[in-house]
Amino acid sequence: MAGSDVITRAAPDTVKILIAGGFGVGKTTMVGSVSEIAPLRTEEPLTAAGLGVDDLDGIEEKKATTVALDFGRISIGSDLVLYLFGTPGQQRFWFMWNDLALGALGAVVLIDVRRPETSFAAIDFFERRNIPFVVGVNGFYGDHPYPPDEIREALALPDHVQVLLCDARERESSRDVLIALIDQLIATAVHTGGPRPAEK
Repeated sequence: MAGSDVITRAAPDTVKILIAGGFGVGKTTMVGSVSEIAPLRTEEPLTAAGLGVDDLDGIEEKKATTVALDFGRISIGSDLVLYLFGTPGQQRFWFMWNDLALGALGAVVLIDVRRPETSFAAIDFFERRNIPFVVGVNGFYGDHPYPPDEIREALALPDHVQVLLCDARERESSRDVLIALIDQLIATAVHTGGPRPAEK
């Protein structure tokens, strides 16, 4: 085929996004629900070794936990691909967060309103590193007992941080949270001259 007949298509832009939050808030579930590929998971069964270390209050039914990361991918249109990295939730694995955050343009911080204190560390992590984030309020069993404004006040979040009600089990709900984050990143880039990937 002659060179003039070859149609060249630009490769889609890729963006690294973290899905973060406390232990048992639904990070693995969100990555799995929205990923267009079979997600990579590093889950291991909870064992007696974690007794007294992992706080299972309110999530007694949890049987496995992420020990390294979750990885998934979702295309937003034809020109944007999001690479999703779910962080481990237990405090003993937080040392991995710095490495996972390298190159990330933004994050979703998932919270469980039954245990909001489990996500304070994630919010602090992204605020200290100036990594833009949105808060996804995961409604377990489809239940959302508190409106976003009350949750914002309880978490002492600034006005520019979006608080979004979601269900991590549902693909469309998880996708809407990611799109809200992308819209925020684009708006920020327009005003500042472009997003900056996270550095150590």
